Amino acid sequence: MTKDTDCGLLRKTDAGKTVTLSGWVHRRRDHGGLIFVDLRDRSGIVQVVFDPETSKENFSQAEKLRSEFCVQIKGEVSIRPEGLQNKDLGTGEIEVKAKELTILSTSQALPFALDTRTDVDESVRLSYRYLDLRRPELQNNFILRHRITKAVRDFLDAEGFLEVETPMLTKSTPEGARDYLVPSRVNPGTFYALPQSPQIFKQLLMVSGFEKYFQIAKCFRDEDLRKDRQPEFTQIDMEMSFVDEKDIQDLVEKMFVYLFDTVLDIQLTTPFPRMTYKEAMSRYGSDKPDTRFGMELIDLSDIVKDCNFKVFSGTVANGGQVKAICVEGCADYTRKQLDDLTLLAQELGAKGLAWMLIKEEIKSPIAKFFTEEELDAIIERTGAKQGDLLLFVADQKETVAAVLGRLRLDLAAELGLIPEDKMNFLWVVDFPLLEWSKEDNRFVAVHHPFTAPKDEDFDKDPHNAVAKAYDLVLNGVELGGGSIRIHDAKMQSKLFSVLGISEEEAEEKFGFLLKAFKFGPPPHGGIAFGLDRMIWLLAGAESIRDVIAFPKTQKAVCLLTDAPSAVSPKQLKELHISSTVKKKV
Repeated sequence: MTKDTDCGLLRKTDAGKTVTLSGWVHRRRDHGGLIFVDLRDRSGIVQVVFDPETSKENFSQAEKLRSEFCVQIKGEVSIRPEGLQNKDLGTGEIEVKAKELTILSTSQALPFALDTRTDVDESVRLSYRYLDLRRPELQNNFILRHRITKAVRDFLDAEGFLEVETPMLTKSTPEGARDYLVPSRVNPGTFYALPQSPQIFKQLLMVSGFEKYFQIAKCFRDEDLRKDRQPEFTQIDMEMSFVDEKDIQDLVEKMFVYLFDTVLDIQLTTPFPRMTYKEAMSRYGSDKPDTRFGMELIDLSDIVKDCNFKVFSGTVANGGQVKAICVEGCADYTRKQLDDLTLLAQELGAKGLAWMLIKEEIKSPIAKFFTEEELDAIIERTGAKQGDLLLFVADQKETVAAVLGRLRLDLAAELGLIPEDKMNFLWVVDFPLLEWSKEDNRFVAVHHPFTAPKDEDFDKDPHNAVAKAYDLVLNGVELGGGSIRIHDAKMQSKLFSVLGISEEEAEEKFGFLLKAFKFGPPPHGGIAFGLDRMIWLLAGAESIRDVIAFPKTQKAVCLLTDAPSAVSPKQLKELHISSTVKKKV
């Protein structure tokens, strides 16, 4: 080793010790008679002082140092002079007086400074990701990720779970998103799929009698990307036999209590609140509601169903609804601000956005259409008081939820209503089992076609069928979701029938699982958590890309390695495939 301790671990108690350190030059400052170097390794930063009176040769070498030179330094730990301590550093009370300096390697001029990121384009940072990852804030994200992952393994091991790896090359099955396909060289014309999740394999492990399985699993989905999505991502995947919904939820709560206590030194209170999907959509316009603040959606349909404002009364008559949110203290919003909110509402799918400024007199272009009694009822129902702003959307319930749910979040962020120090966990339960696909003109499974229904006679009213499915939400972010699975062959056949999947199609797509289910499958269920999303949330990172070592861009491109890239005709020929894309000249 070229070091005998870490830079960030030195303290006052080490004063007088001679230490050997290795790391990178974070900053260099020449103060005339002395040269100060902030030396950085993974543990942190320590100040090193070069004094020509100690060693002219070392001082001469130190004059050559530049940012990100990799160096070894031997010196004596010394307490800093009074008034020169740095309270922002753990090592701020000491410095190392250099006696020897070895330059291990030099560095070219950096494409961007590592001590600031505000003005650095992300594409540049991702092109030089190995430099970007030297930033202490990013390294702290990966230290947190490591500790969370280790704590998960420790907890589940203590609970009797077995970690089992499942295949990366598997069969393409319909799971919602597009598969990434891999052509087979030895079986011409056939393809593997990279797993969207280990769903079918973990159910097979339950049939195999493993009873408690988990895996820190790589998953792949060829879908449009957002700031919280990547084409390849990591799941904490779990499955258990002989359990019901409460068993799984109780175990998950116990795990998160352990993780937060062990890694973050935060004590959580259990049980976590539970809310049905219907209630979440009704109150918050979202199936992953942020409950750290109010501003809930208020249904006014019964109050306005007979009013003279035909936009409201006509919507209710046509089976829609009218809801509002009360934005406290915003009755002073300008017409431009209200117009901007209206434009956003329209971009989200609403026909428009109505508003009322609650002052000594209600100011609104729609107030004249309501009786005094109707206005009083609206004020009472919404809890609005003088100085508040009411925003209304009239449309079908899905549109109302989407628009007001988004406005609620945007306004809360803009007005600083979201407490950053809160950790609000929430179970959202009783999801719909099915949804109608206009594109396919048939029902599709909301989760997957192996999710168990609450009611065995779900096929009599499939529009309102409820699943034994549940999501865990933290501060408005879905951490993970799962369900109790169907293990009864008759029930599975009934669901396939409602989904319009024939016996032949079911056999073609899921035959190996259905065959396994003929050999005494146990009742089972599970859950999976997005590890990347969890670390992104807990670290307070700007993007999910800040917690993945080598991420892709929103166009699924790796700027570091230039992947995906073209391959040679020889490689394509070996795989018995050809490309229809013509190369640009």
